[in-house]
Amino acid sequence: MDENENNMLEDEELNNIVILNDENGEEIPFEFLDVIEYEGEEYVVLLPVEEDEEDDLGEVVILKIEDTEDEEEESYVSVDDEETLNRVFQIFKEKFKEEFNFVDEEEDEEE
Repeated sequence: MDENENNMLEDEELNNIVILNDENGEEIPFEFLDVIEYEGEEYVVLLPVEEDEEDDLGEVVILKIEDTEDEEEESYVSVDDEETLNRVFQIFKEKFKEEFNFVDEEEDEEE
């Protein structure tokens, strides 16, 4: 792979990164995985970017997308409804079952 191809791959990865601010104002990078529509609302599925990345998919973050006054921007808000979070995650898992190896926590707890 030549240097140009490598730079294009890096740019593509960087374009998939979303920076959010936590409650302390610190910037936290997330990898954008998908947007899921559920009951007329859109939810973004994000994966926290860890410095020591593993091949395993960690816990994802699901946030509701809300429009802002600026058409160029959107706002992500937390979702308190556990049932909605679970349903959105089930849709995400079904959509990406061929790409990711999901681990069911209930199965882990039974072992």
